[in-house]
Amino acid sequence: MPEKTFYIETFGCQMNVHDSEKVRGTLAQRGYRQVETVDEAGLVLYNTCSIRDKAEQKVFSRLANFKRQKAEGRIFGVLGCVAQHKGEDIFEQAPHVSLVCGSASYNELPALLDRVEAGEDRVTGLSLDTEDTFETPLTRRDNPYKAFITIIEGCDKHCAYCVVPFTRGPERSRTSESVLEEARRLAGQGFGEIQLLGQNVNSYRDPSEAGWDFAQLLTAVGRVPGIRRVRFTTSHPRDFTPQIIEAIDENLVLCDQVHLPVQSGSSRLLGRMAREYGREEYLDRIRLMKQARRNIAISTDIIVGFPGETEDDFQQTLSLLDEVEYDSIFSFKYSPRAGTTAEKFEDAIPEVEKSRRLAILQEKQRLIQLRRNAELIGREEEVLVEGRREKSQQWIGRTTQNRVLNFTNPAQDLSDLRGSYCRVRVTGSGPNSLVGELVAKENAPAFTGFRILQ
Repeated sequence: MPEKTFYIETFGCQMNVHDSEKVRGTLAQRGYRQVETVDEAGLVLYNTCSIRDKAEQKVFSRLANFKRQKAEGRIFGVLGCVAQHKGEDIFEQAPHVSLVCGSASYNELPALLDRVEAGEDRVTGLSLDTEDTFETPLTRRDNPYKAFITIIEGCDKHCAYCVVPFTRGPERSRTSESVLEEARRLAGQGFGEIQLLGQNVNSYRDPSEAGWDFAQLLTAVGRVPGIRRVRFTTSHPRDFTPQIIEAIDENLVLCDQVHLPVQSGSSRLLGRMAREYGREEYLDRIRLMKQARRNIAISTDIIVGFPGETEDDFQQTLSLLDEVEYDSIFSFKYSPRAGTTAEKFEDAIPEVEKSRRLAILQEKQRLIQLRRNAELIGREEEVLVEGRREKSQQWIGRTTQNRVLNFTNPAQDLSDLRGSYCRVRVTGSGPNSLVGELVAKENAPAFTGFRILQ
């Protein structure tokens, strides 16, 4: 019997990265071996993101390169948000695709693969009518130090520009006990950092009798023995409560970093986006973080060129950067998405103007990050070491505030530091990362390859 091989490429957010872990675990259990290139693979999968048009077009560009290879017996599949959003239309746009499967159907993947492997030409898994969408029985986690846990799926917010309610369905939370059980299992397997995931992670509401909100769940996960760091993403400003800040203040295991997407600094535009808050309400949440006992790093998402965005709206976004002084931002040009409210808006911003605004925004933020990172020179930071850059002889890690810190070991010790927590003195900085020298290290656990949870 010929060896079964697969290649998977992932687009988009941490939710998609974790979804690919679920898919890889399922395939490994079925005897597939992952390979590094499309040319080596019998099964080629693209796990997709449809938040922005550019990401979606990139997937179809990839597929267009392999139209002729289906005749060679190679199977192509589209997974994730584009699969859910486009559905069976994908077969018309890319006829050599045999499998279209949304994220809510990954538990059905073994049965879907049975049909594909039997020669069925168009196989779909597109139902959103399920509560059982959080984890598959087998999840392959290739990072031996950090693990994701999905605590809530879907979204009920219906922002004017966003397709997530159509691709991920309505909000569905896991029970608190199932989350804690998984956290304990991960800690027992040696994962020191846990990241709680959800489209709106702080909208979490425990469906069990315990009835916990997100702050209570966050606190409980932070108390699981063996867990060294806990992160969470992505938060919605409407559901961001003082109790979340109190939890971070009270437990050093909870990382002093919050990603709180704003999208625009203009209340008028936020109303048009249906974001359910205005500028001042958003700034109230920022003030909560600025008043915390711990120094919480804040990041955000910003869209430029949303239909109807005036120069004054854009200037209000620039002034928000000055007021908040974000530690980092993710900024994008608006792209219309099929089925959303904003798709029907007629007052589109010209592409050249979107590009101009994006460049101005990113340059302003670059200068803010240069200044804020320079303020850290001389401080000691705890770093989880994730890798090594041989060319520069630097170790690569992240601080609890999620800053990248590249550092050297003056003692020229050749010990492998991956997976260890080190004290590093910051000696230099740039807009996107820090540079430092090792002060002290812990023993690094041995790398044991990927883990499959059962």
